[in-house]
Amino acid sequence: MRTDSEYKANQKLSNKKWRESNPDYWKRYRERNPEKAERNRMLQRLRNKKKASYKADCQGKIAKMDASEVLKDTKFKVVGQYWLVPVIAKMDALKINIVAYSSGYQ
Repeated sequence: MRTDSEYKANQKLSNKKWRESNPDYWKRYRERNPEKAERNRMLQRLRNKKKASYKADCQGKIAKMDASEVLKDTKFKVVGQYWLVPVIAKMDALKINIVAYSSGYQ
């Protein structure tokens, strides 16, 4: 199937016909699944960023261990919903919630 040019052409034509007969499919899908749509947008931003910075950052590093150093001297609160996306290992992304508690909480 990989080397069969006729098969590839038939698949391309079939996909094109399906897209033409279902023009709003992906728009409706994103409306019905906003969390998946947001996850996909976030993953695409990561792919774009990785692609843009790959050449500049390609120094044989696998993990940046001091990534949280930036937050030490700031009053920035890391609060919200985030996706932990593995870069090397093949596994699903993990959605986490980070919340801030008042300083009186122990």
